[in-house]
Amino acid sequence: MERRLTSDQIFEKEFSSSFRGYNTDEVNDFLDIIIEDYNTFEKTITALQEENRRLKANAGEVVSRRAASNGTAPRTNTQNFDILKRLSNLEKHVFGDKLSE
Repeated sequence: MERRLTSDQIFEKEFSSSFRGYNTDEVNDFLDIIIEDYNTFEKTITALQEENRRLKANAGEVVSRRAASNGTAPRTNTQNFDILKRLSNLEKHVFGDKLSE
């Protein structure tokens, strides 16, 4: 969805007058409110677009770091499990039946 008007276009809009037209001051006051809203929306959109770019860049860095560390660093949980399993087997071998007493 593309924006059709800018705040400047709203501000510069001229309406033709007629015998039984609208109150010009009321129309101008309403257009001023619309312009303020437009400016707020433009600032919000710009801020969100910048945050989106920053988050995408950050996500790319995290994926790159994770991919780089997958091949070299062992997983801690797996490593701990292997150590505990070896320790248990060693205790069984050294102490044998004495562990159940």
